[in-house]
Amino acid sequence: MNQIPVTGTTRLTCLLGSPVSHSLSPLMHNEAYRILGLDYVYLCFDVGEDALEEAVKGLKACGTAGFNLTMPNKTRILPLLDGLSKSAELIGAVNTVVREGSALIGYNTDGIGFMQSAVEAGVTVPGAVFTLMGGGGAATAIAVQAALDGVSELNIFVRPQSRFYARTLEKADRIRTSTACRVNVFDHADTHALGDALSRSTLLINATSVGMSPDEDASIIEDISLLSPALTVADVIYHPPRTKLLQDAASAGCRVFNGMHMLLYQGAEAFRLFTGHDMPVDIIRQKYF
Repeated sequence: MNQIPVTGTTRLTCLLGSPVSHSLSPLMHNEAYRILGLDYVYLCFDVGEDALEEAVKGLKACGTAGFNLTMPNKTRILPLLDGLSKSAELIGAVNTVVREGSALIGYNTDGIGFMQSAVEAGVTVPGAVFTLMGGGGAATAIAVQAALDGVSELNIFVRPQSRFYARTLEKADRIRTSTACRVNVFDHADTHALGDALSRSTLLINATSVGMSPDEDASIIEDISLLSPALTVADVIYHPPRTKLLQDAASAGCRVFNGMHMLLYQGAEAFRLFTGHDMPVDIIRQKYF
């Protein structure tokens, strides 16, 4: 396999987070750089929130092309940046930072990654009604990007006792005032509202950890009669690749997809922001996904 040599002109991109040793990002980005013959390299640095400011100052001083962020740094990065994209501002979290001149600009590609995977699964987005389970970081990114992409109505279900509930109400207000999307927030236990929402939705999204290993027997939707063949069902979880929710949905005749291609496409969007080139996603998907 031909490797691009690291030279005095090679530009650095990287991931900051803790832990990062499990990340697929170096494989994806470095293989794409090799395929396209781009003079870049991508590395991982185990940097937690206590060392984030120092690390960012060093990367900025060194002229780094850009970097990604994972937990626990997606919100802690905000005061260290010179500007935000519209989606990152609405989401209130950043997973991609790009050097633009002397400035560091923050983006959030998580929602873009999910929406691209939804389109790939055959979901028509403009004017659609989506039902979203959860109020955490992934749910917020998906909600914001769905609204920006033209979804007409979002029905979000969150437990009132959740630490995300107040934030979900605040984000819903911001989405309403910034887009044309109608946003409704319901108690997770309101089965009547859930049934009504799903009867009008084209896509159901589980953005919670329910169904993730080792709790593989759990599903965010306990009443499988609510799942009709007209509904596409997505789960941001990809381990296991088929959660109980997706198994139940497939049995009900629904189209289903998991979060693996969300991971692929959020990385592809970061790649484009770093380099100005499109990642060869078909090759990367075949090799790593």
